[in-house]
Amino acid sequence: MLHELLLALVGYTGDLIIDEREHHKSLGIYLSPNAPISEQRSFKLASDISFIDPSERDLIEKLITLGFYYRELDRFATKSRNLSWIRAADVSPLDRASELSNPKSGKPSVYRRAIANGLVEILSVYKSAVLQLEQKLLSETMPILANVTQALNKFFVILPPLYELILEIERDDIRGGQLLNLLHKRCHCGVPELQACIQRLLWHGHQVLYNQLSSWMIYGILQDQHGEFFIRRQEDRDVEYGSSISDTSEKLAHLSTVDTSLTDWHLGFHIFLDMLPEYIHMRVAESILFAGKAIRVLRNPSPAIQFQDALSNQQTKKGSQKFHGSAVGVPFQKEAFLDVKTIGEELLPQSVADKIETMLLDLKESSEFHKRSFECSVDSIRAIAASHLWQLVVVRADLNGHLKALKDYFLLAKGDFFQCFLEESRQLMRLPPRQSTAEADLMVPFQLAAIKTIGEEDKYFSRVSLLMPSFGITVKSSQRDLPKTKTYTDGSSETSVGGWDGIALEYSVDWPLQLFFTQEVLSKYRRIFQYLLRLKRTQMELEKSWASVMHQEHTYFAKHRKDQMNCSISQPPQQCFRPMWRVREHMAFLIRNLQFYIQVDVIESQWNVLQSHIQDSHDFTELVGFHQEYLSALISQSFLDIGSVSRILDSIMTLCLQFCWNIEHQESSQNTSELERITEEFNKKSNSLYTILRSSRLAGSQRAPFLRRFLLRMNFNSFFEATARGVLNVVRPRPSLPVLNQQ
Repeated sequence: MLHELLLALVGYTGDLIIDEREHHKSLGIYLSPNAPISEQRSFKLASDISFIDPSERDLIEKLITLGFYYRELDRFATKSRNLSWIRAADVSPLDRASELSNPKSGKPSVYRRAIANGLVEILSVYKSAVLQLEQKLLSETMPILANVTQALNKFFVILPPLYELILEIERDDIRGGQLLNLLHKRCHCGVPELQACIQRLLWHGHQVLYNQLSSWMIYGILQDQHGEFFIRRQEDRDVEYGSSISDTSEKLAHLSTVDTSLTDWHLGFHIFLDMLPEYIHMRVAESILFAGKAIRVLRNPSPAIQFQDALSNQQTKKGSQKFHGSAVGVPFQKEAFLDVKTIGEELLPQSVADKIETMLLDLKESSEFHKRSFECSVDSIRAIAASHLWQLVVVRADLNGHLKALKDYFLLAKGDFFQCFLEESRQLMRLPPRQSTAEADLMVPFQLAAIKTIGEEDKYFSRVSLLMPSFGITVKSSQRDLPKTKTYTDGSSETSVGGWDGIALEYSVDWPLQLFFTQEVLSKYRRIFQYLLRLKRTQMELEKSWASVMHQEHTYFAKHRKDQMNCSISQPPQQCFRPMWRVREHMAFLIRNLQFYIQVDVIESQWNVLQSHIQDSHDFTELVGFHQEYLSALISQSFLDIGSVSRILDSIMTLCLQFCWNIEHQESSQNTSELERITEEFNKKSNSLYTILRSSRLAGSQRAPFLRRFLLRMNFNSFFEATARGVLNVVRPRPSLPVLNQQ
C-alpha cells in the first residue's frame, strides 16, 4: 500500500490507485476538455477496497491528486521539450507562411520549451521531496498518512495553479510574448511559494527574450523561427493579412533589386502587438526596433559609401571641381569596393558591441525582471545606436551640406538661379505646355540658368534635376485666347498655361541619406517648391508687365513726338489702362509682402532653428524629429495646410498672371470688361485673405509666430482693413478716401 501511494504521487497508477480517465476511455467514455478541474483529477482509490476508513480514503484521494498534477505537468514539459521539431533547420518559405497563417497548427515554441525547463526544475523539487519521504518512511516506524501530508502539504498551493496554467496555455495556444504576459500577471498573487515558482518560470521565458534581444540589438539579426518575438519582418505581416505567398515572394524579389539596408530600414520590420508583453511599453518596443535596425545599417553598409569616401578624398586632392559620376575612373572604383566589412567595423567598433552585450548580459543574469533597469538599458542601447547612426549620416555623409542644397534649390534660396531660369523660360511658359515635350523644353532654360549662375564649386547641383509630371488640365486654347478661360463655381479661373504650375525638382540621394531623406520628406520639399516658384513667377510677371508697358509708351512718344507738336494730341494706346496700374501696384504689394514673409520670417527663421538643433544634437532620431518639425513649420506657417487660405492664394496668383497677360496684349480700349472682372475678383480674394489671416484662430495662436509682422506690413496704412470693410473700391475710388501710396 505504501509503495502504491508513493508511485501514485509521481504519476504512476496501479491496482489500488487507478486512473479513472484511462478507465473511461477504455469504455469509450470521454471527458469534456472544458470540464471543471475537480472533475479532471482522475486519480482515485479503487472502489472495491473495503479495509480503509472513509476518513483515510478522503485523505489518500486528496494526496494522490498531487500525483495527477505531477503527471500532467511532466507530460506538458516532455512534449514542449521534445526536440524532434528541429528536423531540417532550414524551413521553406511555404512552411513558414503556412505556420503564420495557421497559428493553432501546433507548431513548436521556444518560449514553451523554456517554461518547460522551469517546470522540470519545480517538479524535480517535488520528486526529491517524495524520495526523501520514502526513505524516511522505510527507515522509521511512524504514522504514514500524517507524515506524507506533513511532507507534501506545501505542494498543494503550487501544483494545482501550475496545472491551471498549462491548461490555459494549451487551450488558447499561448506562445511567445503572450506567454510572458500571462506569467507576469500570475506573478501577482498572495502565496509566496507560488509566486517564487512562477517568477522562476518567467525568468526562464525571459532568457529566450534576452537571447532574441541580444541577436537583434548586437548583430541586427532577427532570430525568430516560429514568430514569437514582438519584432517581425514585413513579409510576415503580409501573410497574416491575407496576401498570397506568391505576391509576397514577388514583392521580396522586387525589393531585392534595391539596397537591402534601405529596404530593411523603411519596410523590413515592424512591431507585432499581439506578441508584445503588456509590461513592455510601446515606447520601449519602438526603441528596440530602432536600435536593431540601426545596428543592421551600421553592420551592413552599402558598398557605395566606401566609393563615396574615396571619391571625396580624390576630389580633395584634385581641388574643388564639379561632381560628375562619369568622370570617375575604373581603377578608382576598384579601390572603393574592396572591403565593406572594414567599413562596418569602423561604423560600429567591437568595443561598442561588447558594451551592448554587457548591458544585456546583466539583465539576463538578474534573478528578477526589473522594469526600470530594463527600460534604462534599452534607452542606453538606443542612444548608442542613434549616436553612431548620427555619426554616419551627419558627419560622414555630410547631411548639413545636403540640407543647404535643398534649401538653395527647393526653397529658392538661390534666387539668382531661379530669376534667371524664369526669365529664360518666360516666353515658353506663355504657351501651353506640350504633354510629350514639356520637360525637354524646360531643360534648355534650366541649363542656361545653371551655366550663368551656378559655379563649378557647387557639388550638389548635379543631384538636382527638373521634373514635369503629367498635368491634370486639358490644353484647349493658346496664350492669345486669354479671354477664353475655364471658370469654376467660386469665381476663380484657370488659364491654358496653368499646366506649368506642375514644374517640380528631383534630388538624387545616396546611401545612407535615404534613411533621412525619405520619399515623404522629398515630396514635402517638392510641394513647397512648387508654391514658391509660382509665387516668384507671379512677382516677376508683375514687374515685367510694368517694364513692358513703359517701354511701349516710351517708344510711342519717341515715334510720334513731331506729330504731336503739329496736330492735336491723341491718347496713346495704353493711356486708357492707367487706372489699372493702381491695381497692378496693389497686386505687386501683396505678392512682395507674401514672398518676403515666407522667405525671411518663415524659411530663414526656421532654418536657423534647425541649424541650432543640428549643432546641439548627436542623436539620429532627434535629428529626424527636428527636421520633421522644420518641414511642418514651413508648411503650416506658409498656410499650405489650410485649404481655404491656400485656395485663395492660388486664385490671387492666377488672377495676377491673367491681369499681366491681358494688359500686355490689350492694344486698344475696345474691351476692358475682362480687366475689370479680374480687378473685382482680386479685390474680393485679397480682402478675404486679409480677413482670414487676421482672425483670432490664426493671428492669436502660435501657429504662425511672424504672422502679425506680415499683417502689419500689409496693413501699415489701414488700406486692407478699410477695403475689407467695403469702404473703398479700388476700381472706382471715392473722392472722400484718397488712395495712399503703398510703396
